This record gives sequence, structure tokens and C-alpha cells, in this order.
Amino acid sequence: MLNFKNSPYSLEELEKHQAKITAIHTSMEARTSLGAEYLGWLKAASTFEEKELKRLIQLASKIREEADLLVVAGIGGSYLGADALIQALKPTFGQDKPQILFCGNNLSAAYMEELLAYLEGKCFYVNVISKSGRTVETALAFRFLKKELTKRYGQEAGRYIIATTDAKSGALRRQVEEEGYKSFVVPQDIGGRYSVMSPVGLFPMAVAGLDVKGFLAGMTQAEKDFSSPKLEENAAYRYALTRRLLYKKGKIMEILVTYEPALEKFAEWYKQLFGESEGKEEGGIFPVAVANTTDLHSMGQIIQDGPKIFFETVVDLSKPSSLVLPEVKAEDDLDYLQGQKISGMTKKALLATLIAHEEAGVSNLLIEMESYSEESLGYLMYFMMRACAMSAYLGGVNPFDQPGVEAYKNNMLALLGNPNYKKYKADIEKKLREKNLV
Repeated sequence: MLNFKNSPYSLEELEKHQAKITAIHTSMEARTSLGAEYLGWLKAASTFEEKELKRLIQLASKIREEADLLVVAGIGGSYLGADALIQALKPTFGQDKPQILFCGNNLSAAYMEELLAYLEGKCFYVNVISKSGRTVETALAFRFLKKELTKRYGQEAGRYIIATTDAKSGALRRQVEEEGYKSFVVPQDIGGRYSVMSPVGLFPMAVAGLDVKGFLAGMTQAEKDFSSPKLEENAAYRYALTRRLLYKKGKIMEILVTYEPALEKFAEWYKQLFGESEGKEEGGIFPVAVANTTDLHSMGQIIQDGPKIFFETVVDLSKPSSLVLPEVKAEDDLDYLQGQKISGMTKKALLATLIAHEEAGVSNLLIEMESYSEESLGYLMYFMMRACAMSAYLGGVNPFDQPGVEAYKNNMLALLGNPNYKKYKADIEKKLREKNLV
């Protein structure tokens, strides 16, 4: 289902590091590695409870019958996986109902005003996703949505709210118990950016009409295919090790390259997965993304002739299409292409760019996918998660924490006047005055 190709390192070169790979793999499987309490994703797809999956699909079907919209309130891993899959697999134009909208992932007043105006006259449900229920961006958005539902339905507003949160604790769980929302559980042993195979990702996908069973089947197959510590048998580990070896040679940025516009949000999911997992202790590969061929006309120049600090990972995954170039009279010098498939042209553009960039000193790793479906995307996502965890461990960091994120949160909460952060406020305001920012 997936081929990892074009590594600048031979299998023999990679296998010099086999002992380290085996040691990390063994500690992951034994749950003794750094952050082992968040390794639940390793087998989450294959062990997803059938009864809970049936309940999830039934509720999603009910909403599909009733609603114009599902509004998903969540940030980071609480929405990026579902957003990626829905964009990848639903039609770009003229989507059927219900439309899936995302909010609670920014602090834009204008965005919220537009959303609330768009909801007028439409039947909508809300899926609020937060382990704690206290994430500022999500909690603020949920307040607005809850107010709108209460205005419409009064005491029946809770019927239109589905919470995905911690099983036992947190502010959102308390609201579930007090107000009777339907709910799903964010597994305690799975962090947000690894949670797409949990109800965090599955419920919005199911409401969108995607084949969540197929998605889990793809992930389950990937669990099996990437379960070996041997580099010869495990493409995810070969990819992870190749990345780290390139990093040691000064390639500090990875560019994820796609040629399908529908994969734009997949690239956003990838950036959070790798950036938040690896970027610690003043190290880590900085993840960015380009969408070709579009970005060849904007970013292509600096990739070709800029500083040699990056490498590219090209994902060859395209929606199936039989579209051919029509025969029309045009002064564009493209008559030689008439009758050819556009998909074939895209593949040639991919290969031409790969050769050009490599000749300029930019290594291109190639991930080829055999099909385009819920199953194949589930497979690809699991591949990326396995590779990301291994890559972070090779870099000596915990793949599952995000201590740096807390710095901005502490400052923001202090400036917003949160009483629990009062002691930080004066110091932060002093620093802002010194910089003439207030």
C-alpha cells in the first residue's frame, strides 16, 4: 500500500544503526520509553471497541439526517486530523449536507462573527473537543455556540451538543454530567496529535459521511506492517532514520510536498505532528509544506537555489481521474499534449521537479501510495505517526509532551487576567513596556 523510495542512504548504511532502532522499538512495545503513558495510539485502531464504534456511527447518521451543519470546536490535535481527512475525501465543490465547520482554533473575533452569522437559519450541532475543557480558544468558541443554541432551544440546547473529552475529570466532563450532553472519550493514553483514530477524529469524519471503518482498517493494517524493529521490513523506521541522518548533515528543515490540493490540510496535520513532537531542547527538524505545482511558481526558486538547509519528502498520492486534455484551438503551444491524461502530466511534473531539486543538492524522499481512500489515508497517517515517534526518540526527546507551548499560554492567561496567573502579570507587562509594546 505504501512504498518509501529514493533515500540517499542504502539499506546497508541504515542498518549500521539497527541496534539503536531495535532498542527504541523494544522500549516502545514494552511501554518503558519516554512518554510511554501516551503510547495508546500504537494499537488503538485494532482495539477500538465495536460497541462504541457502532454508537458513534449511529449518532453521526442521526445528525446527517437532521443537520445542515456540524460545528467542531477544537484546536491542534483536536481538529487537524478530522479536518485533513474531510478535506482530502469530500468534494471540493458542492459538498453534501451536513457541512463540517471548524472553530475554536483561533482568537479571531471576525471569524467568530462570520460563523455566527452563517449559522442563522440553519440547523446545526456542536462537537466540542477538549480533554480539560479549559483551552482558551476552544472554550471561548463553545460559549458563543452554546449561547446560540440556548437562544434557539432553551433547555433543549444540550440535545445539539456532543462533547469529546476526558472520561472522568475536567471542566467539560462536569458539563456533560450536569447538562446531559452526549459524549465520547478522549483516551487517557493518547495525546492530541496522535488521536485521529479515536472519537476525536472519527466522529466528525462519520458525520461527514466518511468510511470510518475503512479508515480504521487502514490503520490496523499499518499497525501490522510497521510492527517489526528490522529496518529491512519497516519503511516507517527507514524514513525516520533517514530524516535524522539528514538532520545531522545540517538539513534542519523538512518540506512536505504534495501535488493534490485536497491534501492541504493533511500537510497542516503533518506539521503539528512532527513540529510538536520533535521541536525540543533547541533541536528538531522544522516542518514546512508546499503544494505543487502551485508553489513551484512561488517557493520553487528558493528550494532550487536557496540555502541547502532543507530536504523534501514528496507524497505521491492523487485523487483518481481520467481527465484528458481536450482538442481545442488555442495559441498556447500545447497541441502535443492533446489527448493525454492530466494525472500523467502531474506525475511527470513530480519526477521532473525531484530530479531538478536533487541536482541542486536538495535530497528528495518519495512516499508512493497505491490508492486514494479512507483506508489508504489511515495507513499513511499511521506510517507518519510511527516514523515521528521513532525520529523523536532518535533525537533523544519525548515525542508526546509539548512543554514549550505552555510559555505562551502562561503569558496570555496572565495578560487576560486569569487569577491563577496573577503573579506573572506585572513581570510580563514590565517587559512589554520596555519594548514599547504597550
